[in-house]
Amino acid sequence: MNTGLYELPLVFFTVLAQSAVGAWLVFTFVLLNEKNTKSRTYIHKVMLVILALLGIGFIASIMHLGLPIRAFNSLNRVGSSMMSNEIAAGAIFFALAGFYWLIAILGKMPVSLGNVWRIVTALIGILFMYVMNQVYHITSIPTWNNALTSWSFYLTVVLGGLTLSYALLIPNKQREYQLQHLPSLFAIGVSLVAIVAIYQGFNLHNIHSAIQNAADLVPNYAIMTVTRLCLLSIVAFLLFRVKNIGLLGISVLLTLVAEGIGRVLFYGLHMTYGMAIGG
Repeated sequence: MNTGLYELPLVFFTVLAQSAVGAWLVFTFVLLNEKNTKSRTYIHKVMLVILALLGIGFIASIMHLGLPIRAFNSLNRVGSSMMSNEIAAGAIFFALAGFYWLIAILGKMPVSLGNVWRIVTALIGILFMYVMNQVYHITSIPTWNNALTSWSFYLTVVLGGLTLSYALLIPNKQREYQLQHLPSLFAIGVSLVAIVAIYQGFNLHNIHSAIQNAADLVPNYAIMTVTRLCLLSIVAFLLFRVKNIGLLGISVLLTLVAEGIGRVLFYGLHMTYGMAIGG
């Protein structure tokens, strides 16, 4: 488990970036159909929260690299390195989202151009998520190089994005859009997380290197997974029952903590065929 804790900057980066992209996708869809000017102004104001979380995630990633200059050096291998592609795609997404917000909040963004801009940014965000997932599909790390990694990463996009966007958009008193389906989608996402976690738990004993079994890397897997699922279940209950902004804020925090627990387990499972890190 030590590996998962050592990689806390990456835990923050991946979970926050995935949640921000997921929320941007929801905001993009909502703004396509929202005609009320006051409502659109509100949406653009709270969009700053998405950018702030994304910014915190990138700061965490720089902490992992040690020096900001290393991030720029990594861009030298764009096209040949998934990590370089991840940094490039993330930077482009952040820049497009940031400039969109700035122009929109100043009231200078035409509606038609804004629609195109958001969609293009969303597509870059999806590319960012795909590349981030591919970074961890390393053939020498059997605990990562499987479909469960993809499921884990993309489900964080869903859960984090839905909770964050719901908490930000529901308090809008001028809204014409409807969000009644988001809690149901979140509940479906939690069910999928449970299936993936249980399946992974049963299969850890089948993955081993020459010197260690994968299950030994995460001895607290069951306890941490149950805690994670309990937190997500509480969030699902809150989304169905609560419209209070304070409790919705707590639901966002609980979701991020729950997915953070899952990500700590993920990094704790780092194990190569020849050696293992953790214990």
